[in-house]
Amino acid sequence: MAEGPPEQPPEEPPEEPPEEPEEQPAEQPFGSYEQYLEEQVTPRDLYYLESEEVARQLARLGFIGSKDVLQREEFEAQQAAAAALMASTSQKLLASTGKELKDNSLQALAEREETNRDGKLSSIIYIRDYNSRHQEVSAYIDYAYRLTTDDFEAYFSGKKRLLPRKTDLSFYNWNKNVVSSNPSPNYEVIAENACGLLFKNKMDGKIINVNPKVYPGDNTTRTPVKTNLYLHMVIYDHIVGREP
Repeated sequence: MAEGPPEQPPEEPPEEPPEEPEEQPAEQPFGSYEQYLEEQVTPRDLYYLESEEVARQLARLGFIGSKDVLQREEFEAQQAAAAALMASTSQKLLASTGKELKDNSLQALAEREETNRDGKLSSIIYIRDYNSRHQEVSAYIDYAYRLTTDDFEAYFSGKKRLLPRKTDLSFYNWNKNVVSSNPSPNYEVIAENACGLLFKNKMDGKIINVNPKVYPGDNTTRTPVKTNLYLHMVIYDHIVGREP
């Protein structure tokens, strides 16, 4: 396996607290009320009325367009309900939402969950630890793929631990000296080459090199994670589809 013993990251000076972002206006899923009224107006209406404002007012009063035109208060109420539903749906998709993350490893996974789910980021997680038989095992895990197959709410809540499997990208049993590798929907495994173990992203064709002593690849960063849950953890974050 390419990863060696755990590395101690250098101490860094404390960061300045970030500035508070300016409050952005609430998102309107279906546009503004004026846009809604404009949708009720036909080109024929505009030809005769010669005024968009007059046409909108007549649409609001029900003289043109649909007879069941919503008043502004009704429209804004529906907008608010739709926005709340969209926000609720987005939160439900994230297994880490509302969880008390008690280890750096869980915090690191939570920070990357949404971007791995939506395909902007493709993270490979290296984990080395002991399995249920107290055998030392390690694996390179396709995080985005595991998010589709595993119950990560159990991981984030601390009920279970994310552990290496023989079905991961690359698996190694240190006690038995057993190695296995498997492609995933996101990566091809390149094991037999002079550069050591490599992974090729299927979306953009970029190569991720997991040797800690060399450059990890274009648009890829290597982040060691100091954790109490595992013997060793490193995350390789690959930004998908971006030119170097």
